[in-house]
Amino acid sequence: MQVVSISSLKGGVGKTSVTMGLASAALAAGIPTLVVDLDPHADATTGLAVRPSGQTDIGRLLKNARRGDLAANTVPSGWVETAAKQSNAGAARLDVAIGSAYSGIYDRPDLGRRDQRRLAALLSRVEGYSLVLIDCPPSLNGLTRIAWTASNKVLLVAEPALFSVAGTERTMRALELFRREFAPELQTAGIVANRVRSTSNEHSFRLGEMKQMFGDLLLSPAIPDQANWQQIQGAAHSVHHWPGDSAQQSSGYFDELLKSVMDSGRMRSRGARR
Repeated sequence: MQVVSISSLKGGVGKTSVTMGLASAALAAGIPTLVVDLDPHADATTGLAVRPSGQTDIGRLLKNARRGDLAANTVPSGWVETAAKQSNAGAARLDVAIGSAYSGIYDRPDLGRRDQRRLAALLSRVEGYSLVLIDCPPSLNGLTRIAWTASNKVLLVAEPALFSVAGTERTMRALELFRREFAPELQTAGIVANRVRSTSNEHSFRLGEMKQMFGDLLLSPAIPDQANWQQIQGAAHSVHHWPGDSAQQSSGYFDELLKSVMDSGRMRSRGARR
């Protein structure tokens, strides 16, 4: 089971949008996936069309991590029903550990080692998924460290803009320090440039800068700014099942990105053996 944290130091770069795009690609590819909505704003829970019916949210499960039953408290994404109707066949498993503001009690800068392991403990008792996507809050406080402790990989999201690129560089340094102290096996899945406008000279310049700064860690493809993305998210809909050529093109970008993320560890392992 691959566990991938989707992180950024700066808010507003589309971290949750990338999480949802990857979830959509996983659903289309038939990959059993769990999305853990660790951001107290719980936007991924809303965007994945979740309809809770008494399940315990992730914040309260973290509080009771020793005995908490994450498997019993996941909720199927509403996307699954739509995908099944459109394909006239059974759809893959896409479940959500629902977010809530309650998880914010762990978003502290002074979180101890024991608290950092809470999500890892919950996930250790979960079976049946090939992929877990953790939508982190836009900070390096306790919830992000909880996510990183539970993860195999971290995917960083950045816009090709000055402050976002600088924030990504700081996040890379923080991730390396965290790896040395707490999680030596944690890998960097890469950096995805999001909301890229091909007509923007500033974006073109910053993309070149990111290639120089991050090298092979900058993943391909970059995700372009899509005019109807807000409409798709507002409808709580999977991009792979939204009509129109623009959505189909975006779906292809996320298919490629998902493959890059899932292959990232194997590629680097082969390179290390050489």
